[in-house]
Amino acid sequence: MTAPGSGADTRTYRALVVTASNRASAGVYADKGGPLVADGLTGLGFAVDGPQVVPDGDPVEAALRAGVAAGYDVIVTTGGTGISPTDRTPEATRAVVGREVPGIAEAIRAEGREKVPTAALSRGLAGIVDGTLIVNLPGSTGGVRDGIAVLGRLLVHAVDQLRGGDHPRPGSTS
Repeated sequence: MTAPGSGADTRTYRALVVTASNRASAGVYADKGGPLVADGLTGLGFAVDGPQVVPDGDPVEAALRAGVAAGYDVIVTTGGTGISPTDRTPEATRAVVGREVPGIAEAIRAEGREKVPTAALSRGLAGIVDGTLIVNLPGSTGGVRDGIAVLGRLLVHAVDQLRGGDHPRPGSTS
């Protein structure tokens, strides 16, 4: 599989999915969000690993750092973005990223707020480190679907940009 972008870079687009859930990682219930993220990214043309299911907090940070070291283009997390005391995925993400990309997280929240006002409570982040884009999605299946809808409109372009691609010009055929 080659990149679905401009064709300037034919490496495969690679993504890692990380589910942050204390209960799913302990086997209390099955991870539902991670498989949805993986399916959505596969549909966008990404070669996807995961979901890796880890407890929230430090294990999320460790999974992000390992994913960056492995050279993934994109790491998408699901879960741990709310306001409960155990939701610490944004803090783990902030500890890893070098530059935040707030527009992605804002777009994901805006997409969700159209349907569920409590989507505004998500504290998810997006940012870049060493050529990897990290995006936090909520843990709910609806929040994942909203996030994938947003990512479907911009993720390939974002990866092309991280790989040094040029901005498409209006009216351009390349």
